[in-house]
Amino acid sequence: MTGGATAARVDGFAIVDKPTGASSYKVLAGISRSLGPGVKSGHAGTLDPFASGVLVCLFGRYTRLSDWFMGAAKGYEATLSLGTETDTLDLEGAVVATADAPAREALDSALASFRGPIMQTPPAYSAIHVDGKRSYDLARAGRAVELAPREVRIERLELLDYDGLDARLLIHCSKGTYIRSLARDIALACGSRGHLKALRRTFSGPFSLASALAPEDVKPDALRALAAGDAAGLGLETLELGDDEARLFRHGLPLSRMAVFKDRRGSVPVAAFDRAGSPLGIATPAADGHGWRYALVFEDAPGGGVP
Repeated sequence: MTGGATAARVDGFAIVDKPTGASSYKVLAGISRSLGPGVKSGHAGTLDPFASGVLVCLFGRYTRLSDWFMGAAKGYEATLSLGTETDTLDLEGAVVATADAPAREALDSALASFRGPIMQTPPAYSAIHVDGKRSYDLARAGRAVELAPREVRIERLELLDYDGLDARLLIHCSKGTYIRSLARDIALACGSRGHLKALRRTFSGPFSLASALAPEDVKPDALRALAAGDAAGLGLETLELGDDEARLFRHGLPLSRMAVFKDRRGSVPVAAFDRAGSPLGIATPAADGHGWRYALVFEDAPGGGVP
């Protein structure tokens, strides 16, 4: 058993290869039901129903780690269909604009301006809240939706193939990047119109398709516990505690009274592990830069499971 599950508690996370045609919520709900009644669950980064690929699913106490999983960089292979733009910016929407598809040279040239930090306006059909309502609900009701641009970062953007209508792109980007918006903006930058025809997420932080499971294969004994390598891949520092300090950490002793934290300086959250490699929890630096506080403690779990 690589994560942690007992008859009384299911804890851990799974890397799922979400199929096309189902929402992230539907996939997660199906897995949760298979794990048993009352299992708390969440995921770290929605994929639209037409998209497939890496969906990080969190269960039990691991839902409290969602902020760190959500903040990870993402990788995609995307197919941009040039010549038509839809209202949803994907293949499921209605066509709202057309233009000639660009030459490959124009497309190649346009990509250069999208590498690095860019300002991006999210799609009207998105889950962003506007006046207390989801943007996509307003858009479906025929309301004009204007969303503020936000900064995202495109670490890698490559044209893998182009047949004169469909462009296959490799994209590595920061959290919060809308690939549908990127497709729209690339098309406009090369004098055309476009929408996203296909999307596959290839990785989220340190988790890739190579370790992904089909939804039906996610069972309690397949759940993973956070490992030091995972934590480092999520941007956390890692710290191994000796037996005595691990016990005190689990029991919530003020970190100022633990030698390993008392004189520690830093601005990056720390994932603590015991000598066996089991996760103890996460500590974050105080806002003023002096001292540390608990963000999460995996308390002792009677009968086994994730520590």
